[in-house]
Amino acid sequence: MKVIFAGTPVFAAAALKATAAAGFEIPLVLTQPDRPKGRGMQRQAPPVKQTALALGLRVEQPEKLRNNAEALQMLKEVDADVMVVAAYGLILPQDVLDTPRHGCLNIHASLLPRWRGAAPIQRAIEAGDTETGVCIMQMDIGLDTGNVISEHRYTIAPADTANEVHDALMDIGAAAIVADLQRLRAGGCLNSTPQPEEGVTYAQKLSKEEAKINWQESADVVARKIRAFNPVPGAWTEFDGKPMKIWSAETVNQSGKAGEVLSCTSDSLVVACGKNALKITELQPAGSKRMSIQAFAAGRTVKVGMVL
Repeated sequence: MKVIFAGTPVFAAAALKATAAAGFEIPLVLTQPDRPKGRGMQRQAPPVKQTALALGLRVEQPEKLRNNAEALQMLKEVDADVMVVAAYGLILPQDVLDTPRHGCLNIHASLLPRWRGAAPIQRAIEAGDTETGVCIMQMDIGLDTGNVISEHRYTIAPADTANEVHDALMDIGAAAIVADLQRLRAGGCLNSTPQPEEGVTYAQKLSKEEAKINWQESADVVARKIRAFNPVPGAWTEFDGKPMKIWSAETVNQSGKAGEVLSCTSDSLVVACGKNALKITELQPAGSKRMSIQAFAAGRTVKVGMVL
């Protein structure tokens, strides 16, 4: 069975590796163009391209697929049975969705219809969800609206960050798509179920601005945002007029003026929120690496009563 694979980040690269390891023929891999990254802004190949080249697979990087006759013709010439899509980042128009014999299967990191859209992992943690998962979905023209082929659940632990949930769902998604492709190869079709009309939520794209901590919010809300925005874009506040990222914190039953430093010891910095307080254990001042509170306080003056 011939499988076109379309994806871009590490999440997708894991599924590509698993699909290739399961013995499926992958005549074509689609991924986004190389982009400038890092402090030097050097152009870097996305993880899916790096993985595909290491596997000896053909890689193409079209800027878009909509109204792209050359790309459509390339897909038709491949004559694939199915296309697997995972965090590709480009819109697939109807003519592309219709090209493989069995259409396009998407690996989506939520329990649909909850958290359709760009940032399902982060929004689930931010909202306080205790469960998420992966759905393999038959793609249609809507935004994550297609029928669900299989669902795989994951319990979000109280201390889980977006990075930890991402890695867990990455492995679940890779195994799930292989299992469904094997069922398709064995039976020639896959049963699917329409998504319910109730319970739809949308996971909007993350922004640096929303990651700024609002100390007027309750400590529970702030703690969830710190976990949800770890590692990207990173929850942050201001210290001495400069941005400072907060990487690890938990709620404590203390009170004070919102943003006020209540205590600073060798192992924690306690800051008051609108309700209760936040015990910070790891942070990152501007121009520095991630550090413990002990290392942070050793080189800076932190006084009780300061306001972040």
